[in-house]
Formats: sequence, C-alpha cells, structure tokens
Amino acid sequence: MLQQTQVSRVVTRYGEFLEQFPTLAHVARAKPARVMEAWEGLGYYARARNLHRLARQVTDDGRAPERQLPADPLELVELPGIGAYTAGAVASFAYLRRAALVDTNVARVLKRVFAPAAKLKTTKGQRTVWEIAELILPRTGAATWTHNQALMELGALVCTARVAHCTRCPVASLCRSAPKLRTGTLT
Repeated sequence: MLQQTQVSRVVTRYGEFLEQFPTLAHVARAKPARVMEAWEGLGYYARARNLHRLARQVTDDGRAPERQLPADPLELVELPGIGAYTAGAVASFAYLRRAALVDTNVARVLKRVFAPAAKLKTTKGQRTVWEIAELILPRTGAATWTHNQALMELGALVCTARVAHCTRCPVASLCRSAPKLRTGTLT
C-alpha cells in the first residue's frame, strides 16, 4: 500500500484492509472487485490486482492453506507485483535475509554519498545505486535489517529530496556531496 502512496493515506486503510482480509487465503477467495473496493482511494489499482493474483498463486486459488512467501529475493520477484525493491524489503524485514533494497529515498542517499554524478532517472544510474546497495550490505541478515531501515530513515528524515541536512547527518564525513569538514564544522 505504501508504494507510491503517502503514509498518512495508508495508516487507517491498512488496518481496515487486514480486518477484511486477515490472510492471503482470504484475499485469494475474495472476488477481485471486493479487493479493489477495499483498496479504493489508495490509487495504483494494479497493486490490488497483483496482490489478488499473488494470493491466488500462493494458496492454489484459495483452496490450499497458504504457504509462506519465499525468503529468497530471486524467488520473490517471480510472484505477481513483486519487483526488486519489494523482494529486498520482504527478504530483509520479514526473513532477516541479507538483501539490498533501493527505494527513492535510499537511491538519493546512495547517490549523494557515493556517486554524485549518477543520473537516477537512467538505467545506468539505477544499476549504479543497486550495485552500491549490494556492496555495502552488512554480513548478516539481522544487521541488514537495521542497515536497510537506517538507509530508508536517513533518506526520509535527514537527506531529504528538498534539503540535505548535512549538519545532522551521521555519514556527512564520508559523503561526496556534503560540504567538506573545515576546522571541525561543516561549511
């Protein structure tokens, strides 16, 4: 629900959605129109259609008990509606797997810190930030969970799209885009 939708719009809807559909089996057994109706107001309705398709796939059309979603990002991206970011997020946050994820905020942080010349709107620029994300992953899945969460928060709260708050940034001394340290202060 949060993909391309503000948290404030999702907060109440998420709970309501889970009340109607507490498991993927419930989603799978529902008519697509009912899932779409529950999704109303969140936009990007392909996400609801893909969720329904995914639920049907992992529950054998709602007849079988749902199996656990795969923990491997390469298997997750084979499911309807799951892209590289979502696969990395599910593997990292749900299964504590060592998996990279790059959303808009993470891409901005990685670009500013490591590759200021990267053009994020190009395939090459996206490939660059994904490669960096993979390279800087911690060695363990548990540490990766914290690392990925920290990158997302850094981009959302400190290294924002409008203002890079370099004086508050914990990685400013490493950042290729931050003002250089001079006499102990950022200038």
